[in-house]
Amino acid sequence: MRTYRLAFATLIAAALPLVASAHTGVDGGHHHGFVAGLLHPLTGADHLAAMVAVGLWSALTARRAWPDLLWAPLGFAVMLMVGAVAGLAGMQLPAVEPMIAASLLVLGLLVLTQRRLPAPAAAALVGVFAVFHGIAHGQELAGESTAALTLAGMLAATVLLHGAGIAIGWSLRHGHRWLPRLAGAAVAMFGVALLGSLA
Repeated sequence: MRTYRLAFATLIAAALPLVASAHTGVDGGHHHGFVAGLLHPLTGADHLAAMVAVGLWSALTARRAWPDLLWAPLGFAVMLMVGAVAGLAGMQLPAVEPMIAASLLVLGLLVLTQRRLPAPAAAALVGVFAVFHGIAHGQELAGESTAALTLAGMLAATVLLHGAGIAIGWSLRHGHRWLPRLAGAAVAMFGVALLGSLA
């Protein structure tokens, strides 16, 4: 019964990106603070999909639980904050939205294929994409007095979503491996759809 519940939860997670649009959620109405930051990645489909996918990929491809399992999630979380601080400071990077969409395509394909990379390379790859996610957040929050609290909430949500992806992926490592592949395909298709909408 537990396996079927996990399967259902994974299917729902795979479908979410296809029914929600990117950059929607609590901060769309300019409400900021820790709770808004905590909720944003849960209601912004692009961030939700990316963060869960990082955790899934890490769990499915880690050779051992420690420390391989944590390289990519830590790399993403750290570089997300680096990008957010840079965005708050007014830093501009070209093609932020296309890079966020590309991150979904790449992360989805990594989950789908369950391609294993050396742990530092995995952290570096997701870290590059995380900078663009962070820049987008930082630019949205520039000039807000509660920006630090909002970013703290986003970081907490990021860690929780990575943890959820890791838990699902770890439980499916030796059975029902088609479920994370389905989730990866859904995330990749979402990335393609976002790239198409930006063209």
